[in-house]
Amino acid sequence: MDSKNQTTRVKILDKYILKKFLTTYVFVVLVILAVICAIDYSEKSDDFIKHSLTFKQIVVEYYSNFIMHIIGLITPLMVFITTVFVTSRMAGRTEIIAMLSGGMSYLRLFVPYMIGASIIAIFSFYLNGWVIPRANKIKIAFETAYVKKPFSFDERNVHSKIDSNTYVYLQSYNNNTFNGRKFTIERIENRKLVEKLSAENITWDTLKQTWHIDDYKIHTFFAERELILKGKDMDTLMGLLPKDFESKYRYNETLTLPEIDEYIAEQKARGTALELGIYYVEKYQRYASPFAIIILTLMGVVVSSKKTRQGTSFNIALGFVLAFVFILFVVVARSLGQSGALDPRVGAWIPNIIFGIVAIYLYWRAPK
Repeated sequence: MDSKNQTTRVKILDKYILKKFLTTYVFVVLVILAVICAIDYSEKSDDFIKHSLTFKQIVVEYYSNFIMHIIGLITPLMVFITTVFVTSRMAGRTEIIAMLSGGMSYLRLFVPYMIGASIIAIFSFYLNGWVIPRANKIKIAFETAYVKKPFSFDERNVHSKIDSNTYVYLQSYNNNTFNGRKFTIERIENRKLVEKLSAENITWDTLKQTWHIDDYKIHTFFAERELILKGKDMDTLMGLLPKDFESKYRYNETLTLPEIDEYIAEQKARGTALELGIYYVEKYQRYASPFAIIILTLMGVVVSSKKTRQGTSFNIALGFVLAFVFILFVVVARSLGQSGALDPRVGAWIPNIIFGIVAIYLYWRAPK
């Protein structure tokens, strides 16, 4: 009977902790969102006024998607702060001591936290993998139209590989008129040039969705001779589109997980794999983020479950210090992964690995 009562009591405590954990997380996120949105609005209000944007445009097109973006960024840290805050208050009121004295083991104390963290982690993975990238598409398009300076493609002498055997060259391209100058496309087989098309101008036809080429020459190379065909104009399709010359401002944040894989495969086929560090890190970090939530929750319970003479404020301050250190690790590792100094997988996962080891060490050292 006593065992049954104890089991019932533990389940009640699980529900109590889980409820406090989830409700506090929601409250903390809402407060932080309100602060961030207020700061963001103060910075962008002049742009909103300059473009005579309506309340609906600002809220529906921008802030509804901006909020989703921020939730994806702050969730791991907000879970950590929530864990420290909830556990410190319970420790300060000697609730944790009472639980442990009542027969709950120290390891068993982690169960409701891990359940709550797992719920948030699964939800966060879905948001970061599919929902937030779609929201970012709208948010970034809004910023490009009303906040950022208009994008102008100003690269010169552009070389691109559009499939395993085909290479394209453009001296210049105007992304406003969809017009390119000094265009060349070459087909190479067995390290030999077999065909080359050159033209003075190439323009994207928005109605036909094809490239229109003016004053072109087609050189076809045979074993012992060359055939030249000249023409005034022609329409054609190839593995090059106007979107390839559009702004790549935070483009990695607008791709869902399947789209990131497709984009990486496409760029590798074009021979631009060296520029994909940012996309690899983005991909691996989306898988690493849910585990960061679990690890930070474990660490938060360990550092704040002991009642201290300094009180709750000390544990909360310690939590903020650890959160700052975690952010620093993530930023540095992400930058190194994007630049190629670190393997992108290492850049995405090393903060989790380091803080996971620290969390296990702190748990091992904690009085049971």
